[in-house]
Amino acid sequence: MNKTGTVYLVGAGPGDAGLLTLRGAELLRRADVVIYDVLVNPELLRLAPTTAELISRGSRTTDTALSQEQINALMIAKAREGKCVVRLKGGDPYVFGRGGEEAEALADARVPFAVVPGVSSIVAAPNCAGIPLTHREHCSSFTVVTGHEGASGEESHFDLDQIARIPGTKVILMGLKKLGELTEGLIARGMSPETPVAIVRWGTTGRQQSVDGTLGTIARLAARLDLTPPALTVIGDVVKLRKKLNWFERRPLFGQRVVVTRAHTQAAEFSNRLTELGADVLEIPCIKIAPPANLHPLGDALLELNAYDWLVFTSTNGVTAFFDYFYKGFKDTRDIGGVRIAAVGPGTAAKLRELHLQVDLMPEEAIGKKIAKSFSQYESIENLKICLLRAQVANPDLPQALEELGAIVDDIPCYQTVAETEDANGDAVRLRAEGADWITFTSGSTVEHFHARFDLPMLLGQFPQARLASIGPETSKAIEALGLTPAIEAKTHTIEGLTAALLKAEGKKK
Repeated sequence: MNKTGTVYLVGAGPGDAGLLTLRGAELLRRADVVIYDVLVNPELLRLAPTTAELISRGSRTTDTALSQEQINALMIAKAREGKCVVRLKGGDPYVFGRGGEEAEALADARVPFAVVPGVSSIVAAPNCAGIPLTHREHCSSFTVVTGHEGASGEESHFDLDQIARIPGTKVILMGLKKLGELTEGLIARGMSPETPVAIVRWGTTGRQQSVDGTLGTIARLAARLDLTPPALTVIGDVVKLRKKLNWFERRPLFGQRVVVTRAHTQAAEFSNRLTELGADVLEIPCIKIAPPANLHPLGDALLELNAYDWLVFTSTNGVTAFFDYFYKGFKDTRDIGGVRIAAVGPGTAAKLRELHLQVDLMPEEAIGKKIAKSFSQYESIENLKICLLRAQVANPDLPQALEELGAIVDDIPCYQTVAETEDANGDAVRLRAEGADWITFTSGSTVEHFHARFDLPMLLGQFPQARLASIGPETSKAIEALGLTPAIEAKTHTIEGLTAALLKAEGKKK
């Protein structure tokens, strides 16, 4: 019989994946089972092992949602199978999250458990809206009230007399449906209708929306803007500080929904940078890297490395794939021989330098004739043997341009890009429903596979505000082949260059 496992009630934080605690991340990485709330950031689920069982609690508004009793029974059953169970809850488990009830159920069943606190939206959402809950010149206390109470979570029993009397900031969670009742009641009990109020929706995320008003106006504003949960309301003089302290919403890409189409294994750097700049990032990988259909040419090239004068890499994918195979056959980088190395673009060159390899030639632009011209300026390549290491399907211009200069070129596929159709984070569904402001492409293959999945011209017709961003001329060619024009093309054909182009475009607009 298996020894009983442990259940960890882990606070997932308010929405920003970066606000998960180190302890929470550690437990997710070794979880056998993750039972998660619907508002938990899906990015956090990627921390779990690929073998972990992921179970969604589901939305409470659907018939398929798990009841609290079912969740309790599930945690107990999985733990009794000897598994490490992470119950991933939005915010903090013990703050309006029924974590106390879940802990009681585990204790009654004599199942070992531990609680990992999380950052609550109570403090995080106002912070990201520029509202400190306490301030020496305004108040020294705050009160938190939930708009949903009782076993059903739909009842409300506001003690309006007490809420009106108590000093300091007031934070109302889950109170949008009864906002009019609340504000009218507080005014009727003596609070000034001019009392500052703010509503913060989707706090701490790129989707954040904040609305300022007063006790007398906020309900009408919320109705006019059709604000829906998740949201919280802050009442008090500290709301006045928003104009000065609203750091989060002043970031240069705030309010811009940006689609990242890179392969999931490569998307994190770009996505994280855009998120730091305030963008609402939809990570929709449209390609994934796979071995070439035929490995024999690469195997032959590895056996004949000493016969080549140049190795030419056109992407970081090519570098990674080639050396993955290289180190399966060789133990020492010196076995690459005395061959010279060319890298197209600074990103590819940087990847080679990570392997402590000297880059002899770095053409800036990924255009066949310009790359060939860079070679001719470096030395005559007539009768030199060049090994071109790149994708299985690639533009024929480069080998042709090198051969026109007299080089002997072996065009060796060391990887291929294939379609990625998984939507683990739900971002593809969001794109179809809500559109985007920018769709970024980092290669011709991302354009082709994105178009195959979404029909790019039709998507742009549905969401005419969306603009296309290209990392360089080859990617732009793939966009233009669809009868479209990129709004921007990066001057430097790197993620940094593409980010800079987005910033410049948004700066001009503002």
